[in-house]
Amino acid sequence: MTRRHTTLSTTLGDLLAVAEDLDGQDALIGLYFPAHWHPPADGTIGHHVPPTGDRLFTTLAGELAAYLSGSLTTFTTPVRTHGDAFSEQVWDRLARIPYGATTTYGVIAAEFGNRNLAQRVGQAVGHNPVSILVPCHRVVGSDGSLTGYAGGLDRKRTLLALESPPADDAGRLF
Repeated sequence: MTRRHTTLSTTLGDLLAVAEDLDGQDALIGLYFPAHWHPPADGTIGHHVPPTGDRLFTTLAGELAAYLSGSLTTFTTPVRTHGDAFSEQVWDRLARIPYGATTTYGVIAAEFGNRNLAQRVGQAVGHNPVSILVPCHRVVGSDGSLTGYAGGLDRKRTLLALESPPADDAGRLF
């Protein structure tokens, strides 16, 4: 297993990208904002590489730029997560939230068979290691309010606004 990292400049600020090649299968394992709530542990991100010249990071940078400009709705960069069984279930569910849609912690908990798991779902969402590609920004409070986001609520608001359909497409006046 070989890990490496780089910094990608985006309209949301710099992102720390961490990748891992495991038995010839290269994948993104982390994408972190500055001051991320749960950054990777020291010594776990591998060696630094420039963002250009690395196929996975070049693809990721292009996809992020296209997504943030509104011209990409689905990422193809391979992603691999390393969490406990419950977190993996939550992250898999996050990955299936459609572009432009939102859900709540309670809805996800109910899908897992116990609405009382909402707080535990929230903890797993907050520990999502692959921001944006595993779209934890699409999870909101039960009343539709913006709740915590490891990249900050301003970024969450920006991402949700980016994915919102134009007012006329959504049946809104403005």
